[in-house]
Amino acid sequence: MSMRLMQALGLAGLFPFIGAALGVMFLDDLLLALSQRTFLLYSTAILCFLGGTLWGETLPEPTVGQGAAILISNGIVLFAVLAMLTAQPLIAAVMLMLGHLALLWYERQLPDRVVWYTRMRSWLTLVAVITHVMFCIGLTLRASP
Repeated sequence: MSMRLMQALGLAGLFPFIGAALGVMFLDDLLLALSQRTFLLYSTAILCFLGGTLWGETLPEPTVGQGAAILISNGIVLFAVLAMLTAQPLIAAVMLMLGHLALLWYERQLPDRVVWYTRMRSWLTLVAVITHVMFCIGLTLRASP
């Protein structure tokens, strides 16, 4: 896949985060509920997708030392599902945000990463984290009397 296409897809992938976080901050009733669910489900889906890319990096020929990547890939998915199972939107959002940060931290430790990809992932994760903070602020402001 070309670098430009990956960058375009990464950037496009931020729009649901931004739109849903703004929805939680400014919309009401059904649209608020839809924004909240959309944000949490989308964050879960993206975290699981990114975790799955670690698994994909071990193909087609797994080598010695890649067992950790496979375990972390599976652990990320289980962690994301656990976040959703809390059924508490604020807790789920914080857990998902921490999952995104932890996965980025792990990826940055891997050797032989392409510089442009690492830079892109860092910026995308930064924006995703900012939207998680926006989501949490929106929920908190709505909960206060």
